[in-house]
Amino acid sequence: MSLQQKLTELASELAVPGAVVAVVHGDQVEIAVHGVTNVDHPLEVDERTLFQFGSTGKTLTATALMVLVEQGKVDLDAPVRTYVPELQLKDESVAEKVTVLQLLNHTAGWSGDVIPETGDGDDAVAKAVALMVNLEQVSPLGASVSYNNASLSLAGHVIANVTGTTYEQAVRDLVLTPLGLEHTHAFAKEVMTFRFVSGHQRTAEGAVEVVRPWSLPRSGTPAGGWTATIGDQVLWAQFHLGTIGEDVLSTTARLRMQRPTAEMPGSALGDAVGISWLLSEYGGVALVSHGGATIGQHSDFAMVPERGFAFVCMTNCAPTGPELYSALRKWALESYLGLTEAEPELAVDPDLAAYEGLYVSAVATLRLAAGSGLLTATITITDRTLMAEGDDPVQAPIDVALLAGTDDRYVVPTGQGKGMRGYFTRDNAGQVNGINISGRHMTKA
Repeated sequence: MSLQQKLTELASELAVPGAVVAVVHGDQVEIAVHGVTNVDHPLEVDERTLFQFGSTGKTLTATALMVLVEQGKVDLDAPVRTYVPELQLKDESVAEKVTVLQLLNHTAGWSGDVIPETGDGDDAVAKAVALMVNLEQVSPLGASVSYNNASLSLAGHVIANVTGTTYEQAVRDLVLTPLGLEHTHAFAKEVMTFRFVSGHQRTAEGAVEVVRPWSLPRSGTPAGGWTATIGDQVLWAQFHLGTIGEDVLSTTARLRMQRPTAEMPGSALGDAVGISWLLSEYGGVALVSHGGATIGQHSDFAMVPERGFAFVCMTNCAPTGPELYSALRKWALESYLGLTEAEPELAVDPDLAAYEGLYVSAVATLRLAAGSGLLTATITITDRTLMAEGDDPVQAPIDVALLAGTDDRYVVPTGQGKGMRGYFTRDNAGQVNGINISGRHMTKA
């Protein structure tokens, strides 16, 4: 079966309106496209169509910072206040000590799922950084990995302050233009002059509807507000595989980004974080990845550097977009590289009482209830700014199963989110006190 055939099969099965996918394998590039940009005003998706790629854009921010490191303008181990002296946080000791690297590997410890609406002006990111004084410090600085959008917005402000221009212009000057990424955009006013997709949501009744608003606030651009064609994403993959762009970033610096800087074994994001990249193992080889999600648009980006391989997929539907790219990535790794991963072994008749209860974060709550060897997880979004208009804040329940032979690790064995992993945390007395879900820490109430 060809890449195009597999994409068409999965997209049709999952009712994903539009998608693009590319596989880079050595010198070869294959691209497949499917569907339409918008179910209400349909245009055919083609290779020139723009998709939001969400948090894969964090690697743009990190790469721009690495260019500044090589220019001698930024030190990753320096306190952030070296470059953002105006930084104020709820915990003054954290504001004083947090380093640039800790912004990029999600170990800053403050509540991170925050992308405030601060307008469309050139000061949007600066205004968001000023609001960070209100964020709760949920774990000690450097103690653990918890995915953090606010940290990346602050990293974008470091770039702006150091270069003396806007974050977006600095990324274009430092990275996009030198690499020839001419079809990667940060602003809706640019995107709307090209063919682009709208985000969609598949309802409980099976209907597919356009969701709004179209884009994230400008303050979130460093964390995941970029839009691109599949061709530009291929160039991004080739750059980070080392095929092009050594004059932009040295091989030493590029490979440094792909080495672990913080461990998170058992997390849904992988086993470690590099410099922005999420690191794991698949079929016995190292996988370097970073997917993304915006409002009704979901993307995946994964590389196997030792095989010169990359997989990129962008979709315009939730929640079926992740189902599509997960199945397609698995198929591609087996079809092109012969790589497979064994199904996880589940714990038999585990004692689940210690895990039951309510877990909370600044933006959501999660309730776990035990039954028949599984935990049932119900998530309620409490921060409506993270939701599309009309979304139900109470998410559909998912099953959670403990893994055999591991300490407090779990997997989602079936249904939506199948294969997603995570782990529970315990306090010094050995009591369960938190859960890492989707790479984010939630505290047991």
